[in-house]
Amino acid sequence: MSTSTAPVVSTWNIDPAHSVVEFKVKHMMISNVKGKFTGISGVLSLDESDITKSHGTASVEVATINTSDEQRDTHVKSAEFFDVEKFPTISLKSTKVTRKSEDTLVVNADLTIRDITNNVEFLVEGPSAPGKDPWGNIRIGLEATAKISRKEFGLVWNVTLETGGVLVSDEVSLTLDVELIKA
Repeated sequence: MSTSTAPVVSTWNIDPAHSVVEFKVKHMMISNVKGKFTGISGVLSLDESDITKSHGTASVEVATINTSDEQRDTHVKSAEFFDVEKFPTISLKSTKVTRKSEDTLVVNADLTIRDITNNVEFLVEGPSAPGKDPWGNIRIGLEATAKISRKEFGLVWNVTLETGGVLVSDEVSLTLDVELIKA
């Protein structure tokens, strides 16, 4: 008689107060502009017996963008970039999880911006070991990074510089720092 252990799957909710999506893009080909979105929510179904069977989703409110410049924030919310009126959220849904090393995962995910979906590869550090907060909640954290082409998501606005190059690079670096609470 064989005994098999049922997988232990736990549900974790993103804590929006302790999570952020950050991005970095070249400006005028000479320096980086950084920004962040704070309106993030989502759920992770963590398979504790085989992490590669885990999956998750996340949603970001585009209107929460902050680049530390109000005029630039207004511009990137406009139809020339994110078109917040028409496309208020960015979404992410994992499609495959593989282990790269003991502490690093490769997570392929469908990223949707402006109703355009592309599969993106994220390197994920974590999840961290669970810890109990002062209110009795169990928490974990993780960091996911990726590079995307903004043009592949319909973010094509740009200006050609008279010295050559463009005002805003196509490549965008993304970092998701999330803290999750066990449901």
